[in-house]
Formats: sequence, structure tokens, C-alpha cells
Amino acid sequence: MHDTIARLVCRIDPQAFHQRFIPWMQATEKLTDKEVVAVDGKTLRRSYKRGDRQSTLHMISAFATKNSVVLGQRRTAEKSNEITAVPELLELLELEGAKVTLDAMWLPKANCEDHSKKES
Repeated sequence: MHDTIARLVCRIDPQAFHQRFIPWMQATEKLTDKEVVAVDGKTLRRSYKRGDRQSTLHMISAFATKNSVVLGQRRTAEKSNEITAVPELLELLELEGAKVTLDAMWLPKANCEDHSKKES
């Protein structure tokens, strides 16, 4: 099965595929007002080189929840994390009018209340 799929993919004309794929993706990424785009990072399982777990591949994805499609992905730089890759990914996408969700690590400490010291 794997070989059959590989042979099929190898026969696709890259230019023709590109000409049809881009308009299709642009149509699927059209955002409606207040649509949710979830941005999150994941480490790809078994993506490291043998003996060097530092080489693990970490990707950031922007997922349009209504369309169930990944709008874009960005690989984090080696020895880096989401902090540098997320702004780069968001800059590439047209997300005006969308609600973008991010991990708690993106919440500035200045906006957080310390509830541990409050009296009940």
C-alpha cells in the first residue's frame, strides 16, 4: 500500500498541483466573523536523530476549528521553542476578525491576579 501511494504521489505534476492546491486552501481558510483559530505546538514523535534527542522536530500549527483545517504550520528553530515561532506563524496568516487561542504561556504575568493571597 505504501509503495502504491508513493508511486501515485511521484506522478503528480508539482506545478499543476500547486496551481490547484493554493486556491483550494485559500477557499478553505476564509474566516467567518469570530471564528476560533487554535494555535498550539507539538513535538513530533520519533522525529529525532538516533543518539541526539535535541534534534527533535517541534511544530507550531494554526487550526481553524470551524473548517477543521490547518491554516499554517511553522517549525521552531533548533534549540528554541514556541516563543519565536508563534509570532512568525501569526504574521503569515490573515486572521482579522478571528479569535485566536494560545497556551497559557502566552498570558502576560502582568495580567494575572494572585488569588493565593485573597481572603474568602
